Amino acid sequence: MTVLSHTRPESAAGPADLPWDRARRMAAAATLPLVAAEVPLRAAHGRRLAAALRALVALPGADVAAMDGYAVAGPGPWHVVGDVLAGGVPFPRELGPGEAVEIATGAPVPLGAVCVVPYEKTKQAGLSIDGRCEPGRHIRRRGENVSEGEVVLTSGALVTPAVLGLAAGLGHDTLWVRPRPVVSVLVTGDEVISSGVPGAGLVRDAVGPMLAPLIAWADGEALPPRHLPDGAEVLEAALGEPGADVVVVCGASSKGPADHLRGVLGRLGAAVLVDGVAVRPGHPQALARLPGGRLVVGLPGNPFAALAAALTLLAPVLRALDGRPEPEGELSAITGPVRAHPRDTRLVPVWRSARGAIAVGHDQPGSLRGAAMADALAVIPPGWEGGPVELLALPAR
Repeated sequence: MTVLSHTRPESAAGPADLPWDRARRMAAAATLPLVAAEVPLRAAHGRRLAAALRALVALPGADVAAMDGYAVAGPGPWHVVGDVLAGGVPFPRELGPGEAVEIATGAPVPLGAVCVVPYEKTKQAGLSIDGRCEPGRHIRRRGENVSEGEVVLTSGALVTPAVLGLAAGLGHDTLWVRPRPVVSVLVTGDEVISSGVPGAGLVRDAVGPMLAPLIAWADGEALPPRHLPDGAEVLEAALGEPGADVVVVCGASSKGPADHLRGVLGRLGAAVLVDGVAVRPGHPQALARLPGGRLVVGLPGNPFAALAAALTLLAPVLRALDGRPEPEGELSAITGPVRAHPRDTRLVPVWRSARGAIAVGHDQPGSLRGAAMADALAVIPPGWEGGPVELLALPAR
């Protein structure tokens, strides 16, 4: 059952709950046999390479001019015997001493040329020029940037606009990339509505709209949220449907009479990896692997508790499937009325400032007000008595 009222407290954590940092490590270690895909360059942007990027050609592919001017051989003055344009026909013979060809940037330098003298560095008299030649100057040698067959990026690299340009320059029309894990979002609860102002006894779903951008931020692809009534049978049927690599169940993860997730996972023969986390809010969360490999993440129904649980288990799972390591924690001093729990980690909404992190309050499990005002969650260890704490970044867009 999805509970969205901020007045209902979370149930007490149990002795089997995993420490928060260990639960995150277990989530980051969860893997799936996702199949890489070869896609056109335009479709690879924002993905991660599934194979090393090798140069199909050298860059540059020949000795080329780095400036507009004259390619010259031997000491000056030089007699101009022709010209070479970028993309044009290479000069047909080797230059002899005292000869020069007019040349454009990017055009192949003739054999025998020792340098390129830019226009502005020359003195002209008819078909003769003079100037200063520094051997090798303004000539880009074949393969000086990238040699043919060289590995320029390793598997797992993010495909940025610059990477697309580099791949094209190296002769690639397609790239092998890792697919985004597809995530199905199941929001449970007879009392939950997805639009409009809720009437008596009903509540608006505040978790489903939050998860799609969070999933995208963590490099997953969210399917439209589905709303399920309470009941073990309908939940079991939904978990068995194909089409997703990861299934997120919102609500039904606690131990009340309408919380069926754990019983359904048992009947399906799932391997439960995490069954409760010693964290507030969000301790009734779960991570399991169904037969066949699909992962199930169980989130509490309270909105802030669901957000905390999603950052604890769901985001590390999706980053791991995308080949991304967890970002290193940022440490900061914290000010404001912050209390530690004697046994559990606390996740507290904060706003970063020049003075350190400032607690913004409104951190009840059922309220997203504090999280909406914050840009990070401060990780308050059990029994904390002051000092710097880790900051967990909140999705900004």
